[in-house]
Amino acid sequence: MDMSHNLSAAPKRGRRRAVLAVVLLLACGWLGMAMMGPGARKSPRPSDPALNDRPEKASRTDNVILACPGRVEGANEVTGVNAAVTGILTEVRVREGQRVVAGEVIATIDCNDLNAELQAALAAVESARQARRRLLRGSREEERHIAADKLAEAEAIRRQSQAQAQRMATLFEKGDVSREGLENARRDTSVAEASWRAAVDQHSLVNAPPLPEEIARADAEVSMAEEQVRTSQARIEKCTVRAPQAGTVLQRHLNPGEAVSAVFPQPIVSLADTSQLRVRAEVDERDVGHIFVGQSVSILVDAFPEKRFAGSVSRIGALMGRKKVRTGDPAEKSDRDVLEVLIDLAERDERFVIGLRTTVQFFRGKVVNEQDMRP
Repeated sequence: MDMSHNLSAAPKRGRRRAVLAVVLLLACGWLGMAMMGPGARKSPRPSDPALNDRPEKASRTDNVILACPGRVEGANEVTGVNAAVTGILTEVRVREGQRVVAGEVIATIDCNDLNAELQAALAAVESARQARRRLLRGSREEERHIAADKLAEAEAIRRQSQAQAQRMATLFEKGDVSREGLENARRDTSVAEASWRAAVDQHSLVNAPPLPEEIARADAEVSMAEEQVRTSQARIEKCTVRAPQAGTVLQRHLNPGEAVSAVFPQPIVSLADTSQLRVRAEVDERDVGHIFVGQSVSILVDAFPEKRFAGSVSRIGALMGRKKVRTGDPAEKSDRDVLEVLIDLAERDERFVIGLRTTVQFFRGKVVNEQDMRP
């Protein structure tokens, strides 16, 4: 009897459990819908702003025709200022970030040995000039007086010998002297004539001006000595390193006491004109036909993802070359030539630094406002 009662009660408990399970499921569904709110149950309408914005973004993305890597640079490329002579740096007068003007002293080099060479060259110039003055002045006054006295003496002896020979000839005709005496008188006259001619030549030589070739040689010696002085001065001038152009010192590589070499040059400082920043982009050879001067671009920088910088193409290179800007992507192709394109920035941003790597997006035409550059 007890066994039959238990068998009849088991189906009733199963039905109650099934009903309770259905009730719990309905309650959970109602509670979930209540928590989501009425706005979640609405189906989106075509007039929803979120959907209306998608076509606009798609059109802006389509406006970009190509993108390529680039780097930020100044109004000119970075210049490494080197030393033109070999020596030891005695002073470096600039610091990083300092603005310099063209010709301003950047560093000095110890050149004491060149100073000694300059003094020797100056002495050689003075010696050559004095030798030229001596040549143009001619003989000394004492030499001229001696030559004049010898000429007068020779003239007197000549006259005396001529008179003696004439007297001996008259006496020979009268038979008062022998022929030997006459011959001796004529011989003395010839000797006196020769001495007189020698005195005349010596007097002319002492008072004669220098020869043209002698003057030319003296001038050449003076010029050579002066050129040696200029060479020494130029070498000493190279011991003072000056800024080749106006700009900002980006980095100082060497300090006082370090050696510099003209054979194996190493820059003392790196200099660039940062008064105006620009971007040098590298366009793949396949995309060169899409680039033109005045074309608007958008510049993206990984360091500032929240902002895009506007610019325009200012100059297109005239020579293809190899890639210099590396993105770091292993899949990047480096076997194609690129064309360098210079881009002027629409506004200056102090966050830009020389060498900063960028991505340049080129648009089909000129961009009117910054919103058109947003993808």
